Amino acid sequence: MSVQPTVVSVRAGRTTRRDRPEWDDKRGEWNTAYWKDELAGPVRIGTLGLDGDEQADRQVHGGPEMAVLMYAEAHYPDWRTIPGLEKMGPGGFGENLVVRGMTELDACVGDILDIGTARLQISSPRGPCMDISRRWNSPGLLQQVVEQRRPGWYLRVLRPGVVSARDAVTVVDRPHAGWTIDRLLALRYVKPRDAAAMAEAAKLTAFAPEWRGNFAKLAGR
Repeated sequence: MSVQPTVVSVRAGRTTRRDRPEWDDKRGEWNTAYWKDELAGPVRIGTLGLDGDEQADRQVHGGPEMAVLMYAEAHYPDWRTIPGLEKMGPGGFGENLVVRGMTELDACVGDILDIGTARLQISSPRGPCMDISRRWNSPGLLQQVVEQRRPGWYLRVLRPGVVSARDAVTVVDRPHAGWTIDRLLALRYVKPRDAAAMAEAAKLTAFAPEWRGNFAKLAGR
């Protein structure tokens, strides 16, 4: 990171029902909190995320290990070059915090971040799902996110506090230097997989337990 990372947008959303795209194999309405609105002024972050934010399916989203979703501002211009994604910007990936000066290439799992009065820790990459394509009515978007390894990353909350746009993002500790979000995504999605590296990643103490377990299983195959 050559510049001081900063938060440029703070966002939250409530669960609503929306029509599914015509290409979606599932029919009917879609229950989602993917649409995230800008929040003005200081916003409290508790152990389960931002005040006013919801997750539609708590079995696969939310909880202490996925309390806050962070996304890199640097990616939006490239996404906007794709037909149908011309309006892509903050909130377009269901993110809570948009960060400038940090991407998957330099954010490491386990990084402890001070933002405003809150202290957060990077717990895992975001495991992208079909909701990304549904949100933008773009069937191929999910695959592009996976291939480019630009899904964002989750944070757990070590100390509740308040955050605002323009707050600095300060890395106060890096227990797993070298284990970037991009590296972990490559281990998960790029074949052939490096079993030895996956086994090593499964032992990272700050790595989300679900990811550690998945890596351990994949390394043993």
